Amino acid sequence: MVFVLLLLFAFLAGFVDSIVGGGGLIQVPALFVFLPPALAANVSAVLGTNKFASICGTSIAAIQYSRRVEFQWRTLGPASLAALVFSFLGAGTVSLLNPAYIKPVILVLSVLVAIYTYARKNMGKIHSLNFSPRTEVWLALLLGAAIGFYDGFFGPGTGSFLIFGFVGIFGFDFLLASGSAKIVNLATNFAAVLWFAGTGKVFYKYAIPMAAANILGAAVGSRMAILKGNEFVRKFFLGVVLLLIIRFAYELIIIGPK
Repeated sequence: MVFVLLLLFAFLAGFVDSIVGGGGLIQVPALFVFLPPALAANVSAVLGTNKFASICGTSIAAIQYSRRVEFQWRTLGPASLAALVFSFLGAGTVSLLNPAYIKPVILVLSVLVAIYTYARKNMGKIHSLNFSPRTEVWLALLLGAAIGFYDGFFGPGTGSFLIFGFVGIFGFDFLLASGSAKIVNLATNFAAVLWFAGTGKVFYKYAIPMAAANILGAAVGSRMAILKGNEFVRKFFLGVVLLLIIRFAYELIIIGPK
């Protein structure tokens, strides 16, 4: 029964993540809840199992998007490289600072993102880029650095913030932004998976079947996003951001800072 539940949540995580990011909001809690207590107590291995499964789904989603949208590599290349480097720096900073301190900031940012996206009905419906090539590269580096550091340091909602950055800063439509987020996510997750696997922090008994379920969910989700288009992705994006807001508000108000 535990396997069935984990596979179900892995499929759902892959489905959601392939459209607007946020799969970790589903898959990580499921691992902590449904794994045997002795395994769930090993936090690093739980996170490693999640990364192993999720990067497989992200890879499939990226391939699916690459067949239907034209990636802007002048933006994606610098953003991915910066994200890869700064995710290492973010991971190293965890030992120096308490990630709980960033929760109020992320809550406020999530609320602002939701309001801004909801208010601008035409946001992300068409692809419009107005920067010079040099400015575009520098902005891509800054976005990749900021999101990469956040992913390494804290993580929840990384894909959603990437999508908002690609739409709000670069004028990508939501479909292109969603596909682009998968490329940058691959960069930030790749090093993490290598570290977790290299240090034995992956429960392969669960990770491999969950990876298969995550891949299936990602294939279905990315195909649905491509078929239904920008307005579907925009509404899904708002839904996931709302879940982020609820999660952080619950942790801050009900549970309290840790």
